[in-house]
Amino acid sequence: MAQQGGDGVITPFGVLQYSLRNEHSQLVCHAVDRKLIESRQVLPEWLDELPANDPRAQRSRRELRWINALMGNERWILRQLHAHPSATMQGVLELGAGEGHLCRKIQAQFPRSRVCGFDLLDRPKDLSASIEWQSGDVTTVAPPRGFGVIVANLFLHHFPDTALDWCSAWLPHVSLLVLNEPLRRPSSHRWGRFLRPLLHDVTRHDMHVSIDAGFVRGELPTLWSALAAQWDIQEAESWPGAYRSVWRRK
Repeated sequence: MAQQGGDGVITPFGVLQYSLRNEHSQLVCHAVDRKLIESRQVLPEWLDELPANDPRAQRSRRELRWINALMGNERWILRQLHAHPSATMQGVLELGAGEGHLCRKIQAQFPRSRVCGFDLLDRPKDLSASIEWQSGDVTTVAPPRGFGVIVANLFLHHFPDTALDWCSAWLPHVSLLVLNEPLRRPSSHRWGRFLRPLLHDVTRHDMHVSIDAGFVRGELPTLWSALAAQWDIQEAESWPGAYRSVWRRK
């Protein structure tokens, strides 16, 4: 027997979400199998364990930028910022900003918006003075204030489900959340195997680890069910292996 459950219907097989929309604003109905949520595997990635100046790490970061471009991840994020100008004008905070490449692109396209990168790493030496930077651990520090948008590109999959509750302290301060994460589907692994001959061993390893830690539609709204009712949530699974979601405050 199905029961009504907030923004969805609770069934013996999971939660049927009926309030989620895809990027074309068409209503999407799908069942979230609870076993899918339990099947995420978050394992260490080699890149995270290498010194920043290690040649293998430097090559892997170059390959990741190439894969990002090939998948159109940053182009998609920039389109979402253009689609929500009022929130973007209030400022953009990128979590897991790494070397600041996306921050630079955001600042170039939105020169009047406040842009800030947040990462465990120190501020990149060649980062423009017009881009703010804060180093720290998102799970322990107080969220920076004064931003309209949080952007996370290939960041949340580093956290197990039980370690994602830190987001509840960050989301209340913004009106837009833009997420791009690995899509946890067999098709993503097949695409990754196609790229293997072009990649170094670190990227070959980390790519499949990232996919196994990725997301499918319906998982994050279920994990953050206490927050989801306050947001209009759009989700999409994009070829060749991206889970994309935009959360807009109601």
